[in-house]
Amino acid sequence: MGKLAEVVVSAEEREVLERWARRPSSAQALAFRCRVVLAAAEGKSSTAIAAELGCALQTVGKWRGRFARQGLDGLHDEPRPGKPRSINDEDVERVITKTLEEQPRDATHWSTRSMAAASGMSQSAVSRIWRAFGLKPHQSEAFKLSPDPQFIDKVRDIVGLYLNPPEAAVVLCVDEKSQIQALDRTAPVLPLMPGVPERRTHDYVRNGTTNLYAALDVASGQVISEMTPRQRAEEFRRFLNLIDKTVPAELDVHVVLDNSSTHKTPAIQRWLVRHPRFTFHFTPTYSSWLNLVERWFAELTTKWIKRGTHRSVRDLTASIRTWITNWNDEPKPFVWHKSADEILASIAAYCQRINDSGH
Repeated sequence: MGKLAEVVVSAEEREVLERWARRPSSAQALAFRCRVVLAAAEGKSSTAIAAELGCALQTVGKWRGRFARQGLDGLHDEPRPGKPRSINDEDVERVITKTLEEQPRDATHWSTRSMAAASGMSQSAVSRIWRAFGLKPHQSEAFKLSPDPQFIDKVRDIVGLYLNPPEAAVVLCVDEKSQIQALDRTAPVLPLMPGVPERRTHDYVRNGTTNLYAALDVASGQVISEMTPRQRAEEFRRFLNLIDKTVPAELDVHVVLDNSSTHKTPAIQRWLVRHPRFTFHFTPTYSSWLNLVERWFAELTTKWIKRGTHRSVRDLTASIRTWITNWNDEPKPFVWHKSADEILASIAAYCQRINDSGH
């Protein structure tokens, strides 16, 4: 065996070694190496250190030698050998640029396979680059920016109602879900079984339609509803009368609703004059997402209507009324979280991004 490496520790190095030796479990490898060096600095032999720390003699020799040659830096792990990087920065930039600025000849968007063929890289390499930069060519989302000249004022008005509702008043989100179809399958639905999902025929029989008017109480989650065979200003006026009878007379009523023509007819304007406790708050054009009743309609659709089967409009109407009754027994308010400033800042940032992209 060769001559042992002489270990000389300065006062500053001893302080660092002792501190590192007290490292928690996440850095025990470094702490162990420090204990080897500290023991060697006390003049102990490698055999004694190995016995004391319960490690191999070669391990002690390795770390005392590394410290003798390199000092504290020698106690850290050296870079591990591995395959050199095969994709350089230029290759990554080429894939990103091609993804963002070009389109394949035979498709509307790139896939990993088509990009791999066009760039000369592997599919896995293209996939890693896309993941690293958050690129998802296979996904597409719909959007519509409102051209409403009063967009900002309306957003602040409606969000203000949600976050700071007026006293002695109720805030109702009102809308119609029109043309709900009573659909029945051409064969019975096959039930769910272990290993087999519920099955239904792809075709169906139409048995008529109904229209649902709903007013969601923002505070309680309760819903006032009415179903009608038609959707006109007359039906909307009757629904307003139902709301008027349902809401206690001592409360003002703030109604959030969209810009449908049936909500603005002269008959509705005259009704509002006769009922001064009602105030309408119209959402901006193409901004139905501001109306919380749309979220409630989504619950009704996904949990009840979408997979339901109804042999008649009467059957459909009774089914919807049952679901609404159950909802009102245990209502679940939808809580609005974002302030008007946050919403407007998010829209402004998105507009800036698409403007900078050249679109």
